[in-house]
Amino acid sequence: MTRMLASVWALLLGIVLIMLGNGMHFTLMGLRGGIEEFSAAELSIVTSGYFLGFLTGARFTPVLIQRVGHVRVFAALGSFMSAALIAFTLWAEPWSWTVLRIIIGFCMSGIYVVAESWLNNATTNENRGKMLSVYMIAQTLGIIGAQGLLTLGDAANAALFIGASILVSISFAPILLSVQPAPPVQLAKPGNLRNLFTASPLGTIGIFLLGSIYASQSGMGAVFGTEIGLSANQIALFVAMLFGGALLLQVPIGWLSDRLDRRKVICGAAFLGAVSCGLGWLAQSPPDWLFPDPLIPLMGAAFFAGGTTTPLYALLLAYTNDNVPAEEMPAISGGLVFTFGLGAIIGPLGMGFAMDALGPFAFWIVLGGTFAIIALYAFYRMSQRQAVPASETDAYVNLVPTASAVAVEDAANWAAENAEAEEAVG
Repeated sequence: MTRMLASVWALLLGIVLIMLGNGMHFTLMGLRGGIEEFSAAELSIVTSGYFLGFLTGARFTPVLIQRVGHVRVFAALGSFMSAALIAFTLWAEPWSWTVLRIIIGFCMSGIYVVAESWLNNATTNENRGKMLSVYMIAQTLGIIGAQGLLTLGDAANAALFIGASILVSISFAPILLSVQPAPPVQLAKPGNLRNLFTASPLGTIGIFLLGSIYASQSGMGAVFGTEIGLSANQIALFVAMLFGGALLLQVPIGWLSDRLDRRKVICGAAFLGAVSCGLGWLAQSPPDWLFPDPLIPLMGAAFFAGGTTTPLYALLLAYTNDNVPAEEMPAISGGLVFTFGLGAIIGPLGMGFAMDALGPFAFWIVLGGTFAIIALYAFYRMSQRQAVPASETDAYVNLVPTASAVAVEDAANWAAENAEAEEAVG
């Protein structure tokens, strides 16, 4: 393990620094947007812009890499992202923020493709599962740490935006100065959505709905906090709880995933997410005898709602891989990433308009309702198809929802090969 980390420490350090900058800017959108008196609907469009750029970047970055190489693409995307972060303070208008968010989303998607290609090239099949888990932890710790940095400044001025830009700029130094060029990226085109749905209805519908949940949590969580009057420090804690739960809940959910019918685990995790959203909704007028401080149910709801989202993503990927032939995995992986991206674009739009129409606590109604749909559909699918025996399923791999098709395909192949190896030994 030590030798493995020593070979990729620069890449992991760079990822942590990038996520510090990116995590700061996500929360800053809600904080500064409240100061500029943007509506929830306007900020939802800004949020969706990021995921539109992210989906576009996933499609075109491999083409750019094949033309000019990893290093040039990586450096160019980092430069554009750093510049865009500073530009937020120059034009405080919803339309300009949306354009900048599209640019940042495109850049981040490309950065993930390049970084995950290097990561894949630096590992072997024996340690790939552990490396992907470490990579997930590095990303999540970066986002959580970013919320702590937000408490050091004031969103009303440019300092925090400049700080995020600096973090992104310096993150590329350890990577570009130490990582060897990786082989050209060759991603299979996403499979036809109809074929994807035929292969795994639950995986397709679940990934789409989960995309809307993840984008709404990460993009609209700070907006929710601003609209209910939380302080900047409380909002930072709230967003940190959304991502912190994933670090702890991945382990028990992953353990269950390798031992039970995955549809039952998906149903249970989604149900837990829905119940936690009910707790968040209750926070608008909590009974004093139960919650003397309304922050308690809010933070608890964030911990469990956010904590079930990332494991659900990995669960749905694993379940889909269980039901498709190995030769179809590249196209299926690309299709799942594309489907997740569509949900991530649409979800915040519905969330923003719901919050404008029903009030800020519609945040929990929309999230809880979406979790409930996933749970109910998983329950329904259990009556439509026989379960794959646990002994024949691929291994569960920790993956964050922001993973590119490179990591998703890599994880699918590793899980399948690992399962075959365990079956041969058994």
